[in-house]
Amino acid sequence: MKHIIIIAACCILFSALGMVAYSQEIQVGTFTITSTIEGYSLNNGSGERTVSVEVTFPKGFEVKPEVVLNLNSVDADKTVNTRISMKPVSISRDGFTIQVKTWADSKINLVGGTWIAVAQKK
Repeated sequence: MKHIIIIAACCILFSALGMVAYSQEIQVGTFTITSTIEGYSLNNGSGERTVSVEVTFPKGFEVKPEVVLNLNSVDADKTVNTRISMKPVSISRDGFTIQVKTWADSKINLVGGTWIAVAQKK
């Protein structure tokens, strides 16, 4: 029984040390991109059209984070196909840019979602 307690204590200690060595810093936020943004062209014209919006982190990271975007709302013209892609670009310790693209005859009036930024601390 004494050996089991010692082994359990060692496992807890090593797990705690691992968390300290590789803890994560996480920040989250939301975004809404509409035609009120200067240069917005996703709702008119045809062909490939892109709009970019800069996001500044509330607090700068110590190292460059990984950023994930989640799409949770779209307002699109129902008379044509809805085509949309988005990705984070120009990621730095202080922020990133959300790049939203549509193409062909799609008309996108609004795009909304969330972002999650995760950085490993070593």
